[in-house]
Amino acid sequence: MSQVTRPPLPSNLLGALAATIAHAHTLEAMARPLLELLQTVTGMESTYLTRLDEPAGVLHVLYARNTHRLTIPEGLSTPWADTLSKRALDQRRFYADDIANYWGECEIARSLGVVTYANAPVREKGGELFGTLCAASNERRPLSDLATHALALFAQLIGQQVDRERLVAALQQANSTLAAMALTDAVTQLPNRRALLDEMQRRLASHPEGEALIVAFIDLDDFKPINDRYGHEVGDQFLQTVAKRLRRMLRAGDMAARVGSDEFVILARQQRASANQAAAALAQRLEGAVRGRFKLDAALIDYEGASVGVAVAEPGCANAQALLNKADAAMHAIKHARKQHAATPMPARRTIARYEWPVID
Repeated sequence: MSQVTRPPLPSNLLGALAATIAHAHTLEAMARPLLELLQTVTGMESTYLTRLDEPAGVLHVLYARNTHRLTIPEGLSTPWADTLSKRALDQRRFYADDIANYWGECEIARSLGVVTYANAPVREKGGELFGTLCAASNERRPLSDLATHALALFAQLIGQQVDRERLVAALQQANSTLAAMALTDAVTQLPNRRALLDEMQRRLASHPEGEALIVAFIDLDDFKPINDRYGHEVGDQFLQTVAKRLRRMLRAGDMAARVGSDEFVILARQQRASANQAAAALAQRLEGAVRGRFKLDAALIDYEGASVGVAVAEPGCANAQALLNKADAAMHAIKHARKQHAATPMPARRTIARYEWPVID
């Protein structure tokens, strides 16, 4: 079987084609110059690129170049079954100069006034049909071997550009997913320590004058016995429930993060004049939010509460880690006070313990 010899492209066309390929970084940047070149090679007044939405059964005209009387509108959407493109692909007839004779029943071709039509399928790497590259005229026009070759070549180049864009989009999505995972705690889906410190640094650098950043450090006392008694699956459920309770009490602009096995941090903003009072109130709300009954899948836990320490950023504070360390120190002071209280013999008459939350600023 003899091999089909394709005519060589003229040097001026090769030069324009090379420039298009070199500078095209998007599908549109690739398609529009190719439509212009295709119009030059075919001599037809309309060239256009379509995209098939197969689930919806619709063919869309993405980009079009029109001269003279025949106009194929960009944005035109037509049922796939009614198009010249589908008829051409189904019958493997990619050129016709008497549309009324071959496909007279095609209403869209008749309404647009198409007499001559040529197309090439644009396929992705796996063979899936992306759409079609088309040339059309309202007069009978021949299609040379050179034009046929150019039409197929341009369709292949567009398909390769589609593949490149899909690959870039997939890589960007994967990169975004990995970046989010690097900043997210896998168990609670809260931001992790790295994300917290980044956000603290950003807020310290950009907070409005007259406002203060409040940091509340939460340590879940006696979390290890829960893990030891019920197992890590229940322990994870407990942490997830704590995270949900913390989320529910956040105000707009607040942030919750998990920074350790049994440690959480809350960021909040407050007017500086009332920041210390707001910080102490926040500590009380947080302690109350994580205290009480936890109904988990395999356990019912009455939890006595966490140690919560708070710190308020001083004016000019720019060190996120130092501020976090202050909140951590305040938490350990509360933890020590709780342990001392627990070790003190209870009087005959039961009393309600009250804690004063030290606020470090």
